[in-house]
Amino acid sequence: MSLPHAILTALLEKPSSGLELTRRFDRSIGYFWPATHQQIYRELGKLEQAGFIRALPSEQPSRGQKKEFEVLPAGRAELTTWASGEQDEKPVRNALLVRLRAAAVVGDAGLDAELHRHLALHQRQLAEYEEIEGRDFDAATEPEDRLRRLVLRAGIGLETFWVQWLEEALAEVADMTPGERPGE
Repeated sequence: MSLPHAILTALLEKPSSGLELTRRFDRSIGYFWPATHQQIYRELGKLEQAGFIRALPSEQPSRGQKKEFEVLPAGRAELTTWASGEQDEKPVRNALLVRLRAAAVVGDAGLDAELHRHLALHQRQLAEYEEIEGRDFDAATEPEDRLRRLVLRAGIGLETFWVQWLEEALAEVADMTPGERPGE
């Protein structure tokens, strides 16, 4: 997936300014495809140059006025082509897993605290996703909402996995006797 396609998707849902897109990314797409304010603005410029989006006409002078963008037919066609094509998943890269592997070799000093920190992060994210699901998708019947809910359910599933795995990892580390611990 690419940021331009995520932006096209968001703009097809609702024409927006760069600032509004940034806020919307923080509350939705950003959960699985994060982007900074600068990245979004840079991509908006590229999409506009490519003829995929345009700034909506404004009744006020453009200087200091935020531009709202909408998707043009060429942008919709690009997104349709991309969405209907194949996309291979990227391999997972996770520093915590590398750190756990390293701890097996050099010792686990600080590992317990890091596992607890990650557990708290994933528990908070899971609670947020579940709150969004209950608030926004409790009675989802429209096809668009059903698909959006599927994306959210993927996030809930991933966070549930991490919470369960981290609890298992903490129990495993706690169960090691002092002579069993790596690096001792």
